[in-house]
Amino acid sequence: MTNLYTITPLNETAVLVSFGNVIEEEINRKVISLHRKLIQEPFEGFIESVPAYSSLAIFYDSIKIKSLAHSHQTSFYFVKGFLEKILEESISVGSEKSRSVLELPVLYDGDDLDFVAQQHQLFRDEVIVLHTSKTYRVFMIGFLPGFSYMGTVDERIVTPRKNSPRTNVPAGSVGIAGMQTGIYPQASPGGWQLIGRTPLKIFDVKKKSPCLFSAGDSVKFYSIDKTEFEKLNEY
Repeated sequence: MTNLYTITPLNETAVLVSFGNVIEEEINRKVISLHRKLIQEPFEGFIESVPAYSSLAIFYDSIKIKSLAHSHQTSFYFVKGFLEKILEESISVGSEKSRSVLELPVLYDGDDLDFVAQQHQLFRDEVIVLHTSKTYRVFMIGFLPGFSYMGTVDERIVTPRKNSPRTNVPAGSVGIAGMQTGIYPQASPGGWQLIGRTPLKIFDVKKKSPCLFSAGDSVKFYSIDKTEFEKLNEY
């Protein structure tokens, strides 16, 4: 890979491959490409990898690796060497499979919709049009099971998190935080600016694939009215 990277230990059973501290689609594509490469061609002792915006955490069985490594090698250096070989071979970012865009209905009635509009001297409908006009990339899953960090929103509605987070944000709430947008899969505390709600369950433990999204997916929102929301409501 042409971009600089670092490989550092997280603990005795995990390492972190980092390409910096940025939110960029090209960097995230490389993270996802490495993630999928490890799933397809894992090293002995590999457990799982977890992608973030610009880094990948890799977890492994250190006891199994120690049985394979040279006597002078630690588990970390064994894994580090394996990863460096993959990274220097240049993973093609084009290896991401093209996926259909997941269209997600949203009732734009959020408690912060007026605030976002006022912050940018826009009408409510203009905020909705700008939010629904883009196709968003799911950069990572985190914070809560199924919470998808998507981006990036139109610069005209980029809005900071709230100074004081709410103690309870309803499940299905759609929010904006800086250049990110996302959906709360469960009720929880949260500081994102709430602009609407989706009636679809984002995370359901009863399903074979509990999370509706995966890192690298594409999502597009579309506006619905209250009647349609009640008709589709899965909560």
